Order: sequence, then structure tokens, then C-alpha cells
Amino acid sequence: MELNLEREHINCYDMVLDTEVCQEETLEAIVPDACPDIARIVDTGGQICLSGKHVRDGGLSVSGTVKVWVFYQPEGGQELCRVEVKLPFTIQAEAAQLHSQGQCVVTPCLRSVDARSLNPRKILVRADIGLGIQAYQPRELVLCCGISCDEDVGVQQRTAQHMAYLTQAVQEKEFTFYDEVRLSAGPGGRAQVLSVRADPWCMESKVIGSKLIFKGEVALQVRYLVGGELCGMRCAMPFSQIMELDGAGEAADCEMAMCVTDVDWTMAGEDGRTLNVTLELLGQAVVRDRYPVTVLQDTYSTVRQMTIQQESCVLNQLLDCGVRPQSVRELLETETPAKTVVDAAVSVSQLKQSRQDAQQVLTAELRMNVLYLDEQDALRSVSRILNVSGRLELPANGACRCSCRCPGEVFAVPAAGGVEVRFNPEFYCLVTRQQTVPAVTGAKLGQPHGERQGEQPSVVLRMAAPGEDLWDIAKSCSTTQERIRQANQLEEDELPVGQMLLIPSAR
Repeated sequence: MELNLEREHINCYDMVLDTEVCQEETLEAIVPDACPDIARIVDTGGQICLSGKHVRDGGLSVSGTVKVWVFYQPEGGQELCRVEVKLPFTIQAEAAQLHSQGQCVVTPCLRSVDARSLNPRKILVRADIGLGIQAYQPRELVLCCGISCDEDVGVQQRTAQHMAYLTQAVQEKEFTFYDEVRLSAGPGGRAQVLSVRADPWCMESKVIGSKLIFKGEVALQVRYLVGGELCGMRCAMPFSQIMELDGAGEAADCEMAMCVTDVDWTMAGEDGRTLNVTLELLGQAVVRDRYPVTVLQDTYSTVRQMTIQQESCVLNQLLDCGVRPQSVRELLETETPAKTVVDAAVSVSQLKQSRQDAQQVLTAELRMNVLYLDEQDALRSVSRILNVSGRLELPANGACRCSCRCPGEVFAVPAAGGVEVRFNPEFYCLVTRQQTVPAVTGAKLGQPHGERQGEQPSVVLRMAAPGEDLWDIAKSCSTTQERIRQANQLEEDELPVGQMLLIPSAR
């Protein structure tokens, strides 16, 4: 006699890699002939532009370019000059469980960038690149949720309901959009743009039918010259996109990682103060949803011997998903007193996690950079690394996926001893927990109970052993839980302590 195991097949993704890979790139560059000699380097900045991701069996590679701009004071006291240097990079990551049909999500970070002059016509540029990499492998989750068979076999089933939190889609979309930015700060006259840095962020996402709608903004930081005076401004460029999506419900959660693949700009307008910006972005979506599952945990027959196979099944559960804002107010000490702040920016260099008792400590390493004029109107810059921490409750078998950004304005004003900087970083946290449950993977009927054990008594008296429940007793005696409840007038499944139970046979 055969048993028919009813199985549920669920398509999902397993995260097989979650890491940060860092790599340093250096390059010597010659100052173009059209530019004057270097007297003093004032400041250095950069933008990572991702160009490609390649998933292979056992690992992946990510390539791109760091566009570095160097501001310097030329010899002879002329106005500020700019040199741009491009540093190509390729970063490898290994993951034994990753195969060519897998997907990866990459979050680039320019941890630091600097330059020094080797001579008046040559500079050495260094960029420290960090890539947050998550790799996902598709798989089919197969769960046995029950058994169908003839009633006279007396098969008893122990099932459990769970709410699994599954990754159901990993997809991406490249898109381009344009916008105009009006450069209003500074004195009158035409503007000469020196640098444009883009920081995209998704602020809202929602699944509607078979489409994922995501909205966000690009924080644009522009530095430019007007009449020989350096100016800086920050503005937001909003975007909204639709991505075709497979296999997710409208209640799903979506984690979006945004990358810049290219930035370009041109000047327009009769007064030379309108900036036309073209942005090429990559939106990477990881869609997770709560999925109710029924798991057959144990089974037996009251009539026949039964051999079963069991395995441990690991299911993720969602514990928390939200934003934890912080507030920062710091003094950046300067070598010379600051008279005027020209521009200020904050970027996230890296994010670390550590454990303290029942809490997870999130520590973001932030790089603050300020351009300012000293009392002699000389342009100078100051940078500083600051660690900002947040905490959240996390069980021992829990896991936290976290990111950090600094939305909104960065306020910087001259103060005694330096420049006071204020901004509000935010931690975005996804907290899950792994639950291990027993799951039946196979079952086979054998001979009737009486053929091996001889005649069985119609009634057995026994006491529950420590840790034993009603299911365990019924299974060991080849009877049903309902018969035991009726024979002992039990209203619940809880067993009386220290009391003999009347165990009737199922026959």
C-alpha cells in the first residue's frame, strides 16, 4: 500500500554571499598642457560609476570606473583649477554556492580618495573602493504538507503552520533621466562647473500586479566657479520608475539598491547658470514576502509499521523592518580659523556590526569634508572620519541587514577652533530570524503491528515521561490523541503531572 505525500513547491532565492570587498587603486596622471602648474592641492573628490557585473560558477566580478577630480591652486595666484582622472577597477568575489544563473546586488562606496603632487606637472591619485555585495541563488523550496491515503490505514499527521519570509525576486533595471539645475548661489556671471557628484536613493517602492513601482531622488552636489569664486550647492533630482516583476504579491517588501553608471552635464542658458544633468542609474531590487506554509513534522500509522525520513528545514521569519534616525553635531578642527564655509558633504565609508549582550550595535563610518575660506581668503579643506552608532534588539539566532545614508542638508558654519557640522544620518534595518523545524521528506508503510509484536492489550496504563507530550504517547502506543483524551477526560493536550494515563488501543 502506497502513501501519497502532498508537496508544495515554492520558487525562491537563497542568499549565498553577503560581504564587503575593498580594493585600492592608484594612478599617476599628467596635468594637461592647457592647465597651469600646481602650487597647492586644495581638495579631492570622486564618483564611482559601475559598468558591469558578471556572475559565474563559484563567484562573480564587478567592474567600473572612479572619476576623480582634483582641485588645485596654480602657481602665480590664478583662479582655482581642476584636473579629472579616471581609475578603472575590477573586483572579484568568491562564493562556492553561486552558479551562473544567480543574481548579485552591488552597493559601491568610495571609502576615501586623495591626491598629492609629485611635481608641478604630475599627481598621484589614490582611491579606496568598497563594494557591498549580496549574491542570491535561485532554488525550489519543496515542503511536504500532508499525506493522502485510505482511512483504514489509520495514518496520523502532525503539521505546523509557519509564516516564512522568503526572497521571491532579484531583478534590476537600467534607466536614464535628465533634469535642469539652476545655479543661483554666488556672484553674477557665467558659471564654470568643476564637479558634479550624484548619490541616488530609493525612498518608496510598491508592488502593483506584476509591476514594481519605485520612487526616489538623486542628491546632487555641484561645485562651480563664478567670477573666480568657488561656490557649492546641493539639490535633489526626483525619479520614478516601473520594473516588470515576476513572482511577488502586492504585500511584498522591496529593498532597492541604487547605483550610478554614468554622470554627464552641459551648461545652458543665456546667462550660463543652467546645468543640464544626464544620469544613468541602475536600480537593483530584492523582493521579500511573507509566505504561509504548512509543514508535515511527524507521522505514524495506528495499523501498520511506518518508516519515515525527516530533515531539518530552515525558514526565515521577519522580526523588524524600519528606519532608525540619528543626530550628529561635531566640530571639525582646522589649522587656520575659518571665515566662510564654501561647501560641506558627508559620505558613508563603511558599516560595521557587532554584538553586545542581546543587542546588535550598528556603527557607520562617516567621512565629513568641508571647503572653507580662511581669514586671508585662501581656499582650504578639512576632512574627518566619524563613527556613528545605533542599537537594536536581536535574538541569538537573528540576523540584521543594514544600510546607512545621510539624507537632507549638511549644515556647516565657522566656529571657535574650526567648523561646526550638523546632519542626520539614518540606519535602515531588516531583522530576521532563522527557525529550524523538523520536516518529513518520505514515508513508507510496513507490516501490520500485530504481525511483529503479537497480540496487543486493549488498554495500557503508563505515565508521561519528562518532555513527552500527547502526540509522543499516542505514537509510541499506536493509538490516537483523541482516544487518549476521551479515555482520560482531558479537555486540552496538556498532560496531568504525576498521573497514570489510560491508553486504549486504536483497534
